[in-house]
Amino acid sequence: MSGIDREATGDKVTLTVKGRESKLNVNGQPATATATVEININDINDEEPKFYKCEGSSCVLETQFTGEVFEHSLGAISIGMTVKDRDKFAQTELTLEGEDKDVFSVEPSTAGPESTVQLLVRQPENLDFEEKQQMILQVIATDKGEPTFQATATVTITIKDTNDNSPTFPQNTYKINVTEHSPAETEVATVTADDPDTMDAGKITYSLLPESILQYFDVENNTGRVYVKNQALLDRELRSLYSATLQARDTDGKPGTTVLEITLTDINDQTPIINRQEYREFVSEGGKLEFSIEATDGDEAGTENSKIQFSIKPSTHSGSFSIDPNTGVLTNSGELDREALNPESNGRLNLTVIATDMGTPALSTSVSVIITVEDINDNAPTFKAPSYSFSVKEGEKGASAGFVHAEDLDQTPEFNRISFSIIDGSFGSFIVRTSAEEKGYSGNIMVDPDIELDYESAPKKFTLRVEATDLELEKAQTVVEVNVLDVNDERPEFTSVQVVSVAEDAVTDALVGTFVGQDKDTNHSLVYELESVNCKCSGELEPCSWFTLDPNGDVRVGPADPLDYEECDQAVIKAQVVDLFTEKGENNSVTPGEMVINIGDVNDNTPEFYYSNSVFVVVSESASKGTSVAGVTASDRDSGKNSVIKFDVRKVQFEDRVTNAVTDTRILFEAVTTQQQNIYVGIIQTTEGLDLKLKGKYLVTVTATDTGNLSNTTVLEIFTIDEGFRTELQFRTTVSEVEQSLDEIKRKLSAATGASVDIVSIKDQSSISRNAAQSFMLAYFIFSNGTALTSSEVEKRLSDQEHFPGLYEVGLVNIGSVPVAETKTNPLVYGLLGIVGGLIIVLVILTTSLLCTRRNFRRKLKAANAMKSTTMLNSDNQKGGAVVPGTNKYTMEGANPVLNLNISSALALDMDLNEETSDAEKSSLSSLDHNYDTIMDGNDSDDDKKGAMWDKDVDESSEYNEPLGAALAQLGQNKKSSTAKIDLGINNPMFDTTDL
Repeated sequence: MSGIDREATGDKVTLTVKGRESKLNVNGQPATATATVEININDINDEEPKFYKCEGSSCVLETQFTGEVFEHSLGAISIGMTVKDRDKFAQTELTLEGEDKDVFSVEPSTAGPESTVQLLVRQPENLDFEEKQQMILQVIATDKGEPTFQATATVTITIKDTNDNSPTFPQNTYKINVTEHSPAETEVATVTADDPDTMDAGKITYSLLPESILQYFDVENNTGRVYVKNQALLDRELRSLYSATLQARDTDGKPGTTVLEITLTDINDQTPIINRQEYREFVSEGGKLEFSIEATDGDEAGTENSKIQFSIKPSTHSGSFSIDPNTGVLTNSGELDREALNPESNGRLNLTVIATDMGTPALSTSVSVIITVEDINDNAPTFKAPSYSFSVKEGEKGASAGFVHAEDLDQTPEFNRISFSIIDGSFGSFIVRTSAEEKGYSGNIMVDPDIELDYESAPKKFTLRVEATDLELEKAQTVVEVNVLDVNDERPEFTSVQVVSVAEDAVTDALVGTFVGQDKDTNHSLVYELESVNCKCSGELEPCSWFTLDPNGDVRVGPADPLDYEECDQAVIKAQVVDLFTEKGENNSVTPGEMVINIGDVNDNTPEFYYSNSVFVVVSESASKGTSVAGVTASDRDSGKNSVIKFDVRKVQFEDRVTNAVTDTRILFEAVTTQQQNIYVGIIQTTEGLDLKLKGKYLVTVTATDTGNLSNTTVLEIFTIDEGFRTELQFRTTVSEVEQSLDEIKRKLSAATGASVDIVSIKDQSSISRNAAQSFMLAYFIFSNGTALTSSEVEKRLSDQEHFPGLYEVGLVNIGSVPVAETKTNPLVYGLLGIVGGLIIVLVILTTSLLCTRRNFRRKLKAANAMKSTTMLNSDNQKGGAVVPGTNKYTMEGANPVLNLNISSALALDMDLNEETSDAEKSSLSSLDHNYDTIMDGNDSDDDKKGAMWDKDVDESSEYNEPLGAALAQLGQNKKSSTAKIDLGINNPMFDTTDL
C-alpha cells in the first residue's frame, strides 16, 4: 500500500470490506458478508508553512504584500496576508527581519494551521514621512515542530503624509531697528516661516501678537511684511524697545512663532532739563564754594543729541565764579568777603547758568543760582581743666560718673553757646548731657541708660575724649578717664568638654572625665550638680544610671548597673555649675554642661547564629568539589574587629534513612566566609564528590568564631538525593535542541511534577530508527522539604493527559531506560554467544538432575522409615484392608494407627503436605511417641534395631516435608525405649515404599 497523505484524504478513511465463500451454499447461492472499517489517520509534521493572499473565500499563494500607514500612527496594518500549515497540530512562529523590523511587530507571533497575519506599529515615532516614505520588511514563518520548514514573504509599507509639522522660522529672535516717528506704512522687516508638510506649501498666514502691539506695528497676512502703523506713537523717549510675537499658521491652524525685538533709533527732539528750578547755596566768608549743576537730556544716551555743556551768563559777579562745561561743577575763583558785599543784599549773589545739547539743531535751557556768603566765628570754646578722672560701678544703668566744664569768649548768643559730645573712647557705653551754668556750660558724663557696664567683658577703664563745640563748630577737647568697679553679678559657665571614652568593662568608681566651669567675677566659688544621665540605646536616648558626678566636676562609673556596649554605645551627661558667692542675678550657668561619653567595645559576646527554616538538599550525583549546598548566617553583638566572624566545618556525620544509624565521615564539606554589612554568611561547599549510594542526610557541625576565639556551634541537616531517585527522560530531539529549549522543558517538567528539576546530564542516543529517541536526560525531581520523586512516580505524573501533550511538544517521548542501538550482525559474536548459551543449558540440566536425585533419595529414606513402622503391626488383629490410600498401612482394628495416634483425618489423607505443615500439626505428630509407649513390650527385636538404624540416617535437624514422614520418624526413635516386642503390622505387597 502506498503512503497515505492525511492532508489529501482527511483525518479518517472509511472502507467497506466484503467476504465471499469460495463455494456456493446449500441454496446454490454465494455466501457473503460485509463490514465497515473506519481508519483514523494520524498526522505527522511533513508540511511547510506558506503565505497566501486572500480576498473573500479565494486565497492565492503569494510572497509579496503591501500596506499603508499614516505617519506617527498606532494600530494594526492590514496587509491581506494569511499563513497556512496543512499539518493538523501545526504551530508556526512568525518573526520580522529587515532594516525597520523594530518599528513593527507581527500578530500573531505564533500561528495555528491557518491564521490571518497583520502588522502592529510598535515605534510610531519612527514613522516619519519627512524622513522616510517607504519601509520594506520580511515576515519569516518557521515551523516550531521542524525549524527547517520556513517561508518568507516581503511586505512593503507605504508611509502617508499627515499635517504633523508646525511652521518654523529660521531664527527664534529677530532684532530690528527703525527710526522713531517713522511715517506709517514704513517697512520694518519681512520675516517668513517654513513648513515641510506638502499640504502647507505656500499657504502659511501671519499675524502679530499681542493685540496691544497692533497700534504701533502690523504684518501683511500672506507675505510676512511688518510695517509701521502709527508715526506719532513711535517716540523713543517714551518707549525705545518693542517686543512682538510673529505667528505663522498652516492649513490646519498649527502655529509657529518667532520674537521680533524692534528698537527705535534716536533723533534730537528733546531739550536739556535742569533738575531744579533754582539753586540756593551758602558759603562762609573766606571759604571755598563747590557744587554741581545737574541736567539731563531725554535723547539717546551716549550720542551728541544727549551730550550737554554748561556755561555762566555774564553778570556783575559772574567774574568771581567759574563752571566746568562738561561736569557743571560751579566754584568761586577767589576768597569771598561778606563785608565787601552790599549790606542790603544780606550776603546774597545771583548767577544764571545755561545748559546746551550738541545735537542739530542745538537745544538749550537755563537756571538761576543764588549764593549766600555767611559770617564766620572768630573764637573757640575752652575747658576749665586739662583732664578729668571718675569711677562707676558695673551694672548700674544711667549712673553719673562726673562733670566737665567749658566756656566761649564770644559775646553774642549765636557764637558762645556750647554743646558737649564724646567723640572717642566710649564704645557706646557713655553719654554726656549739656546744661547752662552761671558762667559757661557743664557736661554730665553718665552711663547710657540702655547699657549695663560689665566688668568681666567690657574694658575695666575707659579713656574718653570729650569735645565742646559752639554753634559755628569751633571746638575744644579734653580727656576723661572712667574706672569700672567689679560686682559679683556674672553667672558661671562651662568650658568646652571634649568627647571622652570608657571601656564597657570599666570598674565601678573609675574616673571617666571632668566638667570644668569658669566665672568672670574676681571672687567666686563653683560647685557642680548632676542634671541628667541619658544613654543612647538603639539610636534613642533614654535615662540610665551608669555614671555619677562629684561636686568638683569628676564623672565616674556608677555602681548601679555594669556598662554594656551592646545595650548602649554612648552616654550624654548634663550638669549644672553654681557660684556660691553670687551677689546679683542667677547663680547658675545659662546652659547646662554636656559631656558625651563613648562606650568602648570589648570582646565579650560570642557569635550568634540566625535561625533559618530553609531545607538544604544536595543531589549526590551532581555534587562535585566546590558545589554550594547550604548556608549559615551569624552576627556578633561586638563591634569593629571584635565582630569579625569566621566559619569552619568541625565535624561531618551521616544519618542513614533506613536504619537511622549515625556514623562519622570525612570532612566532606568546607565553609567559605563572606560578609553582608554586619551579618556574616558561611557558604557550605563540598570538598569532594559525594557517595551516590548513600541514603539519608549529612549532619554538618559548623562553628562560628570571632577574633577573640569566642565561638558558637550549629548543626546543619543536608538531605541527600541518592541515585535511586534518578530518572531518565528520552527525547526525540538532539542534545543541542534540548539545550536550546532547556528553560521551557524545566518549566513544564516542574509544573507537571510540582518539584524542582535538577539535571545531571544530557547525552546523545544514536539510533537508525526514525521514531527512536535522539537524546536522553538524567534528572532528579526534588521537593523543598528534602524528598524526591522516584522514577515511577515521575512517569505517573508526566503521563498525565493535562501535562504530557505540552511535554511532547518539547520533544519528550519516553520515561525509562535508554533504547539499545541497533548494530550490524556479527557471525563470530553469535557463534560465541551460542557456545556460552549451550554451556549454561548443560550446567542447568546437571544442577537440576542433582537436586532431583537428592530429593528422590530423601523420599525413599522417609518411605523406608514408614515401611518399618508398618511391619510392627499385629496381623492377627487386622480386620480389614489398608485404610490409608497409597500406603501399606493397616491397623488391628481396621483403622489407621496414625489416626489412633491423634493425627487428624485430614492430615492422614493429605500425603503431600510439605513445608506448609502447621506447628499444631507437628505437635500432634510429636504426641505419637507417648501413645505408642503404652502398647510396646520391654524388648527390642532385630527389626527394632533396624528401625533405630534407619532413624539415625534421618536428618533430625531438618524440618520434615511430609507430616507422615515426621510421625514415622518420631515413632522409630521411641522404639528404642520400648520394653516389649509387639508385631503391629504386615507388609502390603500391593504398594511399594517409593510410592510415598
